[in-house]
Amino acid sequence: MRALRATARQSLHSVEAVTAMIAGGASLILAGEETLLASLPRGRWIGGTIPYFMTAEAGGAVDRTQIYVQTLPEGASVAWQGVLDRASLPDLAAASGPDNGYTILLLPSQSDVHRDFALNGQSWPNLFRRPLAGWVTGVLLDRLGIDSPKVFDGASGTVSGDAAVVMHVALPDDAYARIDNVNLFEQDSGPALTFGDDGDSTGFTVEWVHVDGVRTRLVDHIAAHGIDIRLPLVADYNGAMINVATAGIDEATGEVTFFAPVFPGMTYRFARPVEDYERQFAEKIADATGEVAFSCNCILNFNYAKLEGKHTGSLTGPMSFGEIAYMLMTQTLVYLTIERDNDA
Repeated sequence: MRALRATARQSLHSVEAVTAMIAGGASLILAGEETLLASLPRGRWIGGTIPYFMTAEAGGAVDRTQIYVQTLPEGASVAWQGVLDRASLPDLAAASGPDNGYTILLLPSQSDVHRDFALNGQSWPNLFRRPLAGWVTGVLLDRLGIDSPKVFDGASGTVSGDAAVVMHVALPDDAYARIDNVNLFEQDSGPALTFGDDGDSTGFTVEWVHVDGVRTRLVDHIAAHGIDIRLPLVADYNGAMINVATAGIDEATGEVTFFAPVFPGMTYRFARPVEDYERQFAEKIADATGEVAFSCNCILNFNYAKLEGKHTGSLTGPMSFGEIAYMLMTQTLVYLTIERDNDA
């Protein structure tokens, strides 16, 4: 098997260059500032807002003048694309998708569709019918509360901050898609944290947690132990380490808000620190194979690990406000590869 390799044009391009690609009939997944995406013509593309990227050329970058392009792999075609509102999103895996292919899903950060997918998506019918990958759109961090995350459907010209955009991609018979993720975080040796006991809240915002069975305000536990909240909570989902990143603490109410929900019945621990993001990302994907059709990483990794100007191996893409690999993830790198019968 050949090492990871990208499809053509997975990089930043000018508006003019992307316009030419669309006019030429290319099918694209795009990321960039709202004004840039809004200037594009209609066509076979979907997109979301974000100004943070991991590029092959410059490594981590903040760019508000260019658009990040991910093209479909050779032989692939768009089976369906469109906008799904809150009522229709649970049917995203319905028959409009191909039997052999994958789905790309973009969600605006902090929208109802973002929360619904995070909290309930695992129970939606046929969600695992085909590989599902994507990301949560965002804005420049300095513009939070001023600008709002958006998604774009190039086919219809729709722009939305409260709906999802979906692209079902069909693959030829000799190819199939596979989703993988790179999570550098592992549970530290601290106490077990559980949520939802004694009727306490779960989801994106909580106040109380049970620490080794003792009911405690989470904010007090964090303060008492000097916990660096840049480190996520980590839970073991049947052998897979899943992160829940902290968004902030409301000092007035004592509530802690997360970028992904916490669930009852799960045991969480804060993660141990990561010493060298750049090196460890490269090590994690050293033996990976396949043609990379899609990838994304987390804005929290970008910020906390100071990835601007650094690389994460051969995987590039938008630095998002959340990553999707069947479920919502945070502080994780997600990538989708295409394997072909003649690969060797």
